[in-house]
Amino acid sequence: MAMPTMMKAAIFVEPGRIVLEDKPVPEVGPNDALVRITTTTICGTDVHILKGEYPVEAGLTVGHEPVGVIEKLGRNVRGYAEGQRVIAGAICPSGYSNACLDGLHSQDGQSGAHGLKPLGGWRFGNTIDGAQADYILVPDAMANLAPVPDGLSDEQVLMCPDIMSTGFAGAESGDIRIGDTVAVFAQGPIGLCATAGAKLKGATTIIAVETVPERMAMAERIGADLVVDFRRADPVAEIMRLTDGRGVDVAIEALGLQSTFEWCLSVLKPGGTLSSLGVYADDLTIPLAAFHAGLGDHKIVTSLCPGGKERMRRLMNVIDSGRVDLTAMVTHRYRLDEIETAYELFANQRDGVLKVAITP
Repeated sequence: MAMPTMMKAAIFVEPGRIVLEDKPVPEVGPNDALVRITTTTICGTDVHILKGEYPVEAGLTVGHEPVGVIEKLGRNVRGYAEGQRVIAGAICPSGYSNACLDGLHSQDGQSGAHGLKPLGGWRFGNTIDGAQADYILVPDAMANLAPVPDGLSDEQVLMCPDIMSTGFAGAESGDIRIGDTVAVFAQGPIGLCATAGAKLKGATTIIAVETVPERMAMAERIGADLVVDFRRADPVAEIMRLTDGRGVDVAIEALGLQSTFEWCLSVLKPGGTLSSLGVYADDLTIPLAAFHAGLGDHKIVTSLCPGGKERMRRLMNVIDSGRVDLTAMVTHRYRLDEIETAYELFANQRDGVLKVAITP
């Protein structure tokens, strides 16, 4: 059967408008792979794009969480086969930039008029066409395509390209040790994955901070030992009470607000680590008292979703082992033709939504 020349794609038009339109199927370059999307999803970052809070070019196909089947391989791509089930990370590093060769794949820096642009490894739905479409072109395919193990469904691996990798990075960057006490502020998809990652890293007391009942229940299901509802109690005072005034070893910020950042800093023990995952829309202010005037031996670390095929392989190993099951995070399912409805639901956080599965 001949390859189609046109496909459906969710396209950013202007702030407030992402629409489904026809678009040409991408041409495959020598180092690329064309992947037919079988399942994808919508991310909170896509909502930032929809609202105009994160700028992208008009006409760009959005989405950065692809699960699919290799349709066509570039002539230089080795080690893969057409028809193979694969995922690619939201961050798709080239593998040969200065940042990549320095071990910082997500910061695959791109030179511009004003120097290096951070977040350079995030290309899908940012600088190149993304995954909310019938097909996606994966650049530098040999650095990015990860075969899906037999027996794993699309929905089982759907969290690997972004939120699982990001949430786990929050736990990894926080350098959680066996026996640590960890607080995770916000239990949206990223925060839930940070909670699961903290448990895998060996934390023995994980305190989740949330107020949405469905998310509080999911946090307990996925690894939280205690859940604090910040609308019912001052989360800082409650966490200090729960830790007998000691504070937590690591606090993970998973929302991107001044308030949650301050709460994280305020609950740290002396020498504790604030691991920040949130995408901040405004300047942050560091409060003097919580920062101990800069003398508290604190660490503040930030993380961008690690990508590349080896990261994806490791994450799928975690799923395959049964140590973490994230399938319950898919709460809603839509066809690609219904993506505008899916955005309306997800952007307004209605009906207890966590993640939506989109199938062309």
